[in-house]
Amino acid sequence: MANNIKKYFLKLLLLFIVASTPTFAGCSTNELPEPLPPVVDEIGNEWVIYEVYPGLYEHQNAFNAISNRLDEIAELGVNVIWLMPIYEQGVEKAIGSPYSIKDYKKVNEDYGTLEDLKSLVSKAKAKDMMVILDWVANHTSWDNAWIDNKDWYTQDANGNIISPAGFNWADVADLNFSNAAMRDAMIDAMKYWVTEVGVNGYRCDYAEGVPSDFWKEAISELKEIRKDDLLMLAEGGKAELLSYGFDFLYGWDFAYKLKDLYAGKIGTSALYETHRKEYEGLKEGQQRMRYSTNHDMSSDESPIQSFKGERGAMSAFVISVSMGGSPMIYSSQEIGYNRPLSFFGRNVLDWNSNPSYTAEYKNVMSIYTSSDAMKKGAIRTYNTPDVVSILRTSKNEEVLIMVNTKNETREVKTPIEFAKGNAVNLLDEKTETLPSVITLAPYEYSIWRVK
Repeated sequence: MANNIKKYFLKLLLLFIVASTPTFAGCSTNELPEPLPPVVDEIGNEWVIYEVYPGLYEHQNAFNAISNRLDEIAELGVNVIWLMPIYEQGVEKAIGSPYSIKDYKKVNEDYGTLEDLKSLVSKAKAKDMMVILDWVANHTSWDNAWIDNKDWYTQDANGNIISPAGFNWADVADLNFSNAAMRDAMIDAMKYWVTEVGVNGYRCDYAEGVPSDFWKEAISELKEIRKDDLLMLAEGGKAELLSYGFDFLYGWDFAYKLKDLYAGKIGTSALYETHRKEYEGLKEGQQRMRYSTNHDMSSDESPIQSFKGERGAMSAFVISVSMGGSPMIYSSQEIGYNRPLSFFGRNVLDWNSNPSYTAEYKNVMSIYTSSDAMKKGAIRTYNTPDVVSILRTSKNEEVLIMVNTKNETREVKTPIEFAKGNAVNLLDEKTETLPSVITLAPYEYSIWRVK
C-alpha cells in the first residue's frame, strides 16, 4: 500500500512539472512519452525490401540490368529483393498489366531468359540478398492455357467465365478455388520457381481474395522445400493472414495516413495511433511492411508529388523507416523520380540522375541497418504537433528521431530527459549538446543517438 501511495504522488509530481513548464513562442509542449504496444524490444527478423519493376530497366535485358545494379541496391541496406511479375503476359483483352499472367512457368522474354533470371537470383544471394517473386493467384489472363479447363474459373449463371467481381479488372479471368485440380496446378507452379530458380518465396498479390485453406496448403508445401529461408509477404492488411503461414503484411493504413499528415488532414498523434492499431493482435516477431510509396501509389503520383517536393519526400521516407516494421523502397524513389510511374509498359529510368539524393537514401539506410534501436527497439512517441518525434530504445542504445512534416520552420522542446545532454548526430557522426529547444527547417529531420 505504501508503495502504491508513493507511486501515486510521484505521478502527481511529474504531472505538475509538465503542466508548469513554460512554453516557447512557436514551440510545441511535449507530453510524457507513452509506449505504443505491442511493438517490443526484440522484433525478430530484420527485412529491408527493395521492390523492383523490371519494366524500369533496359529494354534489351532487364534481368541483366538489375544484376548490374545489385551493389547499389545492397548499399541501401537491402536484404530482400521483390521482383514484380516476371512471367509471360497475356495478349487477349490486355491493357499492359504484368499482373495478367499467360504462363505461370515462363519468363517474360522482354525481360530476358530463364538463365538470366537464374543468374540474377544467384548473384543476389552471393551478396546476402534473398529474392522473392510476385505471385498472382487470384486470376489469369484470358489467353492462359488454363482457360481450356472451364471449371478452373468462376462462371456466371450462364456458364461464362467472368472477371473478378467488384473490380475494374476486365483484362483477367477469375480463378475458381473450389476446383482441386486448379489448386494443385497452382501449387506446382509455385514450387517450380523455388526449385528451378532458387527464389526464396513470394509476395502474394491480393492475398485476401484467395481462400485461407489454399494459402495454408501452398505455404506448408513450399516450406518442405525451403525449410529455413522461405519468405512469404501478403498483400493485405488483415492480421489473420499471418495464421495462414505468411511472414509479414502490408501497412496500407499507415502509408495513407502518412500522406494525410503531409496534406494537413491529420496530426502526428493520428499517425501514431494508426501504427498502434496496425500492430494490435500481432505477436512478437510478426511484422508489417513500412513504406512511403509502392508501385500502386507511384502510378497515381510520385513521392515527390505526394509529399510536396524532394525534401518532403525524403522526410516522409525517414518516418516510414523509423516507426517500426520492415522498410520497403520502391525502385525509383531513391532517385527522386518526380512524375507518376505506370507499371503498365516500359519506362526505362536513369539510375544516376540524382546522385546526391540517392546518397542521402543510402546514408539514412546505413544508419538504420547499423542501429539495433532503429531495427528492433521499443517505440515511444512525443506529442509534438507537426513534428514526428520518436524514441527507439534497445538494450544497448536509444535513438531519438525528429521529423518536421511542414514546409515551414518548427521549434520543438527537447524531451526533458535529453535536453542539455550530449548526443551523437547520426547523420554526420558528430557529438553535440542537445539544446532545450530544437529548431527544424522545413521538412528537416534529425537522428540522434542519445544513449
